[in-house]
Amino acid sequence: MIRSLFVTVAGAAVLMVGISRAAARIPVMLLDGESGGPYHDWQHVTPVLNRILDETGLFETTVITAPPANGDFSTVAPQWSRYKVVVMNYDAPDDRWPAAMKASFEQYVRDGGGFVPVHAADNAFPNWAAFNEMIGIGGWRGRTAQAGPYWFVKDGRLSSDPSPGPTGSHGRRVPFQIAVREPNHPIMRGLPPLWMHQGDELYARLRGPGRNMRVLASAYSDPANAGSGRDEPTLLALSFGKGRIFHTTLGHDINALSSVDFIVTLQRGAEWAATGQVTQNVPAPFPTANTVSYRADLAAMDPGYRLGLDALSGQRR
Repeated sequence: MIRSLFVTVAGAAVLMVGISRAAARIPVMLLDGESGGPYHDWQHVTPVLNRILDETGLFETTVITAPPANGDFSTVAPQWSRYKVVVMNYDAPDDRWPAAMKASFEQYVRDGGGFVPVHAADNAFPNWAAFNEMIGIGGWRGRTAQAGPYWFVKDGRLSSDPSPGPTGSHGRRVPFQIAVREPNHPIMRGLPPLWMHQGDELYARLRGPGRNMRVLASAYSDPANAGSGRDEPTLLALSFGKGRIFHTTLGHDINALSSVDFIVTLQRGAEWAATGQVTQNVPAPFPTANTVSYRADLAAMDPGYRLGLDALSGQRR
Protein backbone atom coordinates (compact mmCIF):
# COMPACT_ATOMS: atom_id res chain seq x y z
CA MET A 1 0.00 0.00 0.00
CA ILE A 2 1.31 3.45 -0.95
CA ARG A 3 0.72 5.73 2.03
CA SER A 4 1.88 8.96 0.46
CA LEU A 5 1.95 10.21 -3.09
CA PHE A 6 3.72 13.35 -4.28
CA VAL A 7 4.82 14.60 -7.66
CA THR A 8 8.03 16.12 -8.92
CA VAL A 9 8.30 17.91 -12.22
CA ALA A 10 11.42 17.27 -14.30
CA GLY A 11 12.80 19.49 -17.04
CA ALA A 12 13.89 18.22 -20.44
CA ALA A 13 17.45 19.40 -19.97
CA VAL A 14 17.96 17.20 -16.92
CA LEU A 15 17.01 14.06 -18.83
CA MET A 16 19.70 14.68 -21.41
CA VAL A 17 22.59 14.87 -18.95
CA GLY A 18 25.11 12.07 -19.23
CA ILE A 19 23.90 10.62 -22.52
CA SER A 20 26.68 9.43 -24.78
CA ARG A 21 26.17 10.73 -28.31
CA ALA A 22 27.46 8.70 -31.19
CA ALA A 23 28.93 10.40 -34.25
CA ALA A 24 26.04 9.11 -36.35
CA ARG A 25 22.53 9.05 -34.96
CA ILE A 26 20.54 5.82 -34.88
CA PRO A 27 17.88 5.88 -37.64
CA VAL A 28 14.42 5.19 -36.21
CA MET A 29 11.14 4.59 -38.02
CA LEU A 30 8.17 5.75 -35.91
CA LEU A 31 5.20 3.97 -37.47
CA ASP A 32 1.63 5.18 -36.93
CA GLY A 33 -1.59 5.58 -38.92
CA GLU A 34 -4.35 3.64 -37.21
CA SER A 35 -5.80 2.58 -33.89
CA GLY A 36 -8.58 0.26 -32.80
CA GLY A 37 -10.70 3.13 -31.54
CA PRO A 38 -10.81 6.84 -30.71
CA TYR A 39 -9.50 6.18 -27.20
CA HIS A 40 -5.97 5.84 -28.59
CA ASP A 41 -5.14 9.26 -30.00
CA TRP A 42 -2.14 8.29 -32.12
CA GLN A 43 -2.15 11.61 -34.00
CA HIS A 44 -1.19 13.49 -30.82
CA VAL A 45 0.86 10.71 -29.20
CA THR A 46 3.28 10.37 -32.14
CA PRO A 47 4.79 13.90 -31.81
CA VAL A 48 5.47 13.22 -28.12
CA LEU A 49 7.17 9.90 -28.88
CA ASN A 50 9.19 11.65 -31.59
CA ARG A 51 10.35 14.33 -29.19
CA ILE A 52 11.23 11.80 -26.47
CA LEU A 53 13.46 9.89 -28.87
CA ASP A 54 15.16 12.78 -30.61
CA GLU A 55 15.91 14.85 -27.51
CA THR A 56 18.53 12.28 -26.46
CA GLY A 57 20.75 13.18 -29.39
CA LEU A 58 21.10 9.45 -30.10
CA PHE A 59 18.27 9.01 -32.58
CA GLU A 60 17.13 10.45 -35.87
CA THR A 61 13.43 9.69 -36.11
CA THR A 62 11.35 9.52 -39.28
CA VAL A 63 7.57 9.30 -38.89
CA ILE A 64 5.95 6.92 -41.37
CA THR A 65 2.15 7.04 -41.45
CA ALA A 66 0.49 3.95 -42.90
CA PRO A 67 -2.60 4.32 -45.10
CA PRO A 68 -5.93 4.50 -43.24
CA ALA A 69 -8.36 1.61 -42.90
CA ASN A 70 -9.82 2.18 -46.36
CA GLY A 71 -6.46 3.06 -47.92
CA ASP A 72 -4.55 1.33 -50.69
CA PHE A 73 -1.75 -0.87 -49.36
CA SER A 74 -1.01 -2.48 -52.72
CA THR A 75 1.87 -0.09 -53.44
CA VAL A 76 3.14 0.20 -49.86
CA ALA A 77 6.64 -1.26 -49.47
CA PRO A 78 8.36 0.19 -46.37
CA GLN A 79 12.14 0.33 -46.55
CA TRP A 80 12.62 -1.33 -43.17
CA SER A 81 16.35 -1.87 -43.68
CA ARG A 82 16.99 1.89 -43.68
CA TYR A 83 16.27 1.89 -39.95
CA LYS A 84 17.97 0.29 -36.98
CA VAL A 85 14.72 0.14 -35.01
CA VAL A 86 10.98 0.47 -35.68
CA VAL A 87 8.92 2.08 -32.91
CA MET A 88 5.26 1.15 -33.43
CA ASN A 89 2.44 3.45 -32.33
CA TYR A 90 0.01 1.48 -34.48
CA ASP A 91 -2.85 -0.97 -34.03
CA ALA A 92 -4.54 -2.62 -37.00
CA PRO A 93 -6.51 -5.84 -37.70
CA ASP A 94 -5.02 -8.94 -39.33
CA ASP A 95 -6.10 -8.18 -42.88
CA ARG A 96 -4.75 -4.62 -42.99
CA TRP A 97 -1.25 -5.46 -44.24
CA PRO A 98 -0.78 -7.50 -47.41
CA ALA A 99 1.17 -10.74 -47.08
CA ALA A 100 4.26 -9.27 -48.73
CA MET A 101 4.42 -6.40 -46.22
CA LYS A 102 4.10 -8.80 -43.29
CA ALA A 103 6.79 -11.06 -44.73
CA SER A 104 9.20 -8.15 -45.25
CA PHE A 105 8.74 -6.97 -41.65
CA GLU A 106 9.27 -10.48 -40.31
CA GLN A 107 12.49 -10.74 -42.30
CA TYR A 108 13.67 -7.32 -41.13
CA VAL A 109 13.38 -8.30 -37.46
CA ARG A 110 14.65 -11.83 -38.01
CA ASP A 111 17.77 -10.39 -39.67
CA GLY A 112 18.52 -8.15 -36.69
CA GLY A 113 16.22 -5.15 -36.95
CA GLY A 114 15.06 -3.64 -33.66
CA PHE A 115 11.38 -3.39 -32.77
CA VAL A 116 9.62 -1.38 -30.03
CA PRO A 117 5.84 -1.90 -29.77
CA VAL A 118 4.25 0.77 -27.57
CA HIS A 119 1.05 0.19 -25.57
CA ALA A 120 -1.83 -0.51 -28.00
CA ALA A 121 0.56 -1.88 -30.63
CA ASP A 122 0.22 -5.17 -28.74
CA ASN A 123 -3.49 -5.17 -29.62
CA ALA A 124 -2.66 -5.44 -33.33
CA PHE A 125 -2.68 -8.42 -35.71
CA PRO A 126 -4.17 -11.06 -33.36
CA ASN A 127 -3.72 -13.97 -35.78
CA TRP A 128 -0.34 -13.06 -37.29
CA ALA A 129 1.80 -15.77 -35.68
CA ALA A 130 5.20 -14.14 -36.19
CA PHE A 131 4.00 -10.76 -34.88
CA ASN A 132 2.62 -12.40 -31.74
CA GLU A 133 5.92 -14.18 -31.22
CA MET A 134 7.72 -10.83 -31.53
CA ILE A 135 5.56 -9.08 -28.91
CA GLY A 136 5.27 -12.13 -26.62
CA ILE A 137 1.86 -11.15 -25.23
CA GLY A 138 -1.07 -9.08 -26.49
CA GLY A 139 -4.72 -8.35 -25.90
CA TRP A 140 -8.08 -7.48 -27.38
CA ARG A 141 -9.16 -7.86 -31.06
CA GLY A 142 -10.82 -11.20 -30.35
CA ARG A 143 -7.78 -12.99 -28.95
CA THR A 144 -8.71 -16.26 -27.19
CA ALA A 145 -6.84 -19.02 -25.37
CA GLN A 146 -5.66 -20.18 -28.80
CA ALA A 147 -3.32 -17.15 -28.80
CA GLY A 148 -1.47 -18.68 -25.85
CA PRO A 149 -1.72 -18.62 -22.06
CA TYR A 150 -1.93 -15.65 -19.77
CA TRP A 151 1.54 -14.57 -18.62
CA PHE A 152 2.28 -12.95 -15.26
CA VAL A 153 4.81 -12.90 -12.43
CA LYS A 154 4.16 -15.11 -9.41
CA ASP A 155 6.51 -15.47 -6.46
CA GLY A 156 9.13 -13.59 -8.46
CA ARG A 157 9.02 -15.99 -11.41
CA LEU A 158 7.43 -15.81 -14.86
CA SER A 159 4.28 -17.96 -14.81
CA SER A 160 1.48 -18.84 -17.20
CA ASP A 161 -2.15 -19.92 -17.08
CA PRO A 162 -3.85 -21.57 -20.10
CA SER A 163 -7.37 -21.09 -18.74
CA PRO A 164 -10.05 -19.69 -21.08
CA GLY A 165 -11.30 -16.20 -20.48
CA PRO A 166 -11.16 -12.63 -21.75
CA THR A 167 -7.94 -11.33 -23.27
CA GLY A 168 -6.93 -7.80 -22.40
CA SER A 169 -8.30 -5.56 -19.66
CA HIS A 170 -7.43 -2.50 -17.61
CA GLY A 171 -8.95 -0.39 -14.89
CA ARG A 172 -9.16 3.36 -14.39
CA ARG A 173 -6.08 5.39 -15.31
CA VAL A 174 -4.45 5.92 -11.92
CA PRO A 175 -0.84 5.84 -10.75
CA PHE A 176 0.60 2.43 -9.91
CA GLN A 177 3.85 1.02 -8.62
CA ILE A 178 6.24 -0.80 -10.95
CA ALA A 179 8.66 -3.49 -9.72
CA VAL A 180 11.91 -4.32 -11.52
CA ARG A 181 12.29 -8.05 -12.26
CA GLU A 182 15.55 -8.06 -14.27
CA PRO A 183 17.81 -5.46 -12.62
CA ASN A 184 20.89 -6.56 -14.56
CA HIS A 185 19.37 -6.17 -18.03
CA PRO A 186 20.97 -3.21 -19.85
CA ILE A 187 17.63 -1.37 -20.06
CA MET A 188 16.99 -1.69 -16.32
CA ARG A 189 20.51 -1.34 -14.94
CA GLY A 190 20.67 1.54 -12.46
CA LEU A 191 16.92 1.99 -12.11
CA PRO A 192 15.40 1.78 -8.61
CA PRO A 193 13.79 -1.56 -7.68
CA LEU A 194 10.38 0.12 -7.23
CA TRP A 195 8.90 3.29 -8.64
CA MET A 196 5.56 5.02 -9.16
CA HIS A 197 4.23 5.43 -12.68
CA GLN A 198 2.01 8.36 -13.65
CA GLY A 199 -1.73 7.71 -14.19
CA ASP A 200 -2.00 5.18 -17.04
CA GLU A 201 -3.80 2.04 -18.18
CA LEU A 202 -2.33 -1.01 -16.46
CA TYR A 203 -2.78 -3.74 -19.08
CA ALA A 204 -3.78 -7.10 -17.61
CA ARG A 205 -4.88 -10.55 -18.79
CA LEU A 206 -2.56 -10.50 -21.81
CA ARG A 207 -1.98 -13.73 -23.74
CA GLY A 208 0.62 -14.94 -26.17
CA PRO A 209 3.26 -17.53 -27.02
CA GLY A 210 5.73 -16.00 -24.55
CA ARG A 211 8.75 -17.38 -26.41
CA ASN A 212 12.21 -15.90 -25.84
CA MET A 213 10.59 -13.42 -23.45
CA ARG A 214 11.99 -11.78 -20.34
CA VAL A 215 9.80 -9.67 -18.06
CA LEU A 216 11.90 -6.66 -17.12
CA ALA A 217 9.27 -5.05 -14.88
CA SER A 218 5.75 -5.75 -13.65
CA ALA A 219 2.90 -4.05 -11.79
CA TYR A 220 0.21 -5.41 -9.50
CA SER A 221 -3.22 -5.30 -11.15
CA ASP A 222 -5.48 -4.48 -8.23
CA PRO A 223 -8.92 -6.18 -8.21
CA ALA A 224 -10.25 -3.00 -6.56
CA ASN A 225 -9.59 -1.31 -9.91
CA ALA A 226 -10.97 -4.05 -12.19
CA GLY A 227 -7.61 -5.82 -12.02
CA SER A 228 -6.55 -9.44 -12.34
CA GLY A 229 -5.01 -9.75 -8.88
CA ARG A 230 -1.72 -10.65 -10.53
CA ASP A 231 1.63 -8.98 -11.15
CA GLU A 232 1.27 -8.11 -14.82
CA PRO A 233 4.19 -7.57 -17.24
CA THR A 234 4.74 -3.92 -18.11
CA LEU A 235 8.20 -3.95 -19.72
CA LEU A 236 9.53 -6.91 -21.72
CA ALA A 237 12.61 -7.84 -23.71
CA LEU A 238 12.33 -10.47 -26.46
CA SER A 239 14.28 -11.92 -29.34
CA PHE A 240 13.09 -13.01 -32.78
CA GLY A 241 15.86 -14.47 -34.86
CA LYS A 242 18.67 -11.93 -34.56
CA GLY A 243 16.24 -9.11 -33.75
CA ARG A 244 15.80 -7.49 -30.33
CA ILE A 245 12.36 -6.33 -29.16
CA PHE A 246 11.55 -3.97 -26.30
CA HIS A 247 7.82 -4.14 -25.55
CA THR A 248 6.23 -1.55 -23.26
CA THR A 249 2.57 -1.88 -22.32
CA LEU A 250 2.70 1.65 -20.85
CA GLY A 251 1.81 4.88 -22.64
CA HIS A 252 -1.94 5.18 -23.15
CA ASP A 253 -1.95 8.95 -23.64
CA ILE A 254 0.20 12.05 -23.35
CA ASN A 255 -0.33 12.21 -19.61
CA ALA A 256 1.19 8.73 -19.30
CA LEU A 257 3.96 9.49 -21.80
CA SER A 258 5.04 12.47 -19.71
CA SER A 259 5.93 10.18 -16.79
CA VAL A 260 9.72 10.23 -16.43
CA ASP A 261 9.94 6.45 -16.11
CA PHE A 262 8.14 6.01 -19.45
CA ILE A 263 10.51 8.48 -21.10
CA VAL A 264 13.66 6.87 -19.70
CA THR A 265 12.65 3.27 -20.41
CA LEU A 266 11.54 4.11 -23.96
CA GLN A 267 14.82 5.88 -24.68
CA ARG A 268 16.89 3.07 -23.17
CA GLY A 269 14.72 0.37 -24.72
CA ALA A 270 15.00 1.85 -28.19
CA GLU A 271 18.78 2.08 -27.91
CA TRP A 272 19.02 -1.52 -26.72
CA ALA A 273 16.71 -2.79 -29.49
CA ALA A 274 18.84 -0.97 -32.07
CA THR A 275 22.33 -1.74 -30.73
CA GLY A 276 22.18 -4.31 -27.94
CA GLN A 277 23.60 -1.87 -25.40
CA VAL A 278 22.53 1.16 -23.36
CA THR A 279 24.84 4.16 -22.99
CA GLN A 280 22.36 6.49 -21.27
CA ASN A 281 22.56 7.40 -17.60
CA VAL A 282 19.53 7.40 -15.29
CA PRO A 283 18.36 11.00 -14.69
CA ALA A 284 18.22 12.38 -11.17
CA PRO A 285 14.48 13.16 -11.09
CA PHE A 286 13.49 9.52 -11.64
CA PRO A 287 10.36 8.55 -9.66
CA THR A 288 10.68 6.75 -6.34
CA ALA A 289 8.69 3.98 -4.68
CA ASN A 290 6.05 6.48 -3.52
CA THR A 291 6.57 9.51 -5.76
CA VAL A 292 5.68 10.05 -9.40
CA SER A 293 7.81 12.32 -11.57
CA TYR A 294 6.59 13.85 -14.80
CA ARG A 295 7.61 16.29 -17.53
CA ALA A 296 5.35 19.33 -17.62
CA ASP A 297 6.66 20.31 -21.06
CA LEU A 298 5.51 17.00 -22.53
CA ALA A 299 2.21 16.96 -20.63
CA ALA A 300 1.50 20.40 -22.12
CA MET A 301 1.56 18.86 -25.62
CA ASP A 302 -1.88 17.42 -24.83
CA PRO A 303 -4.43 19.71 -26.53
CA GLY A 304 -6.60 19.52 -23.42
CA TYR A 305 -3.83 20.45 -21.02
CA ARG A 306 -5.06 24.04 -20.86
CA LEU A 307 -8.16 22.71 -19.07
CA GLY A 308 -5.95 21.58 -16.23
CA LEU A 309 -4.53 18.12 -15.69
CA ASP A 310 -4.22 16.38 -12.36
CA ALA A 311 -0.75 14.86 -12.59
CA LEU A 312 -1.57 12.22 -10.00
CA SER A 313 -4.71 10.72 -11.51
CA GLY A 314 -4.54 11.62 -15.19
CA GLN A 315 -8.08 12.99 -15.00
CA ARG A 316 -9.28 16.43 -16.02
CA ARG A 317 -9.91 18.72 -13.12
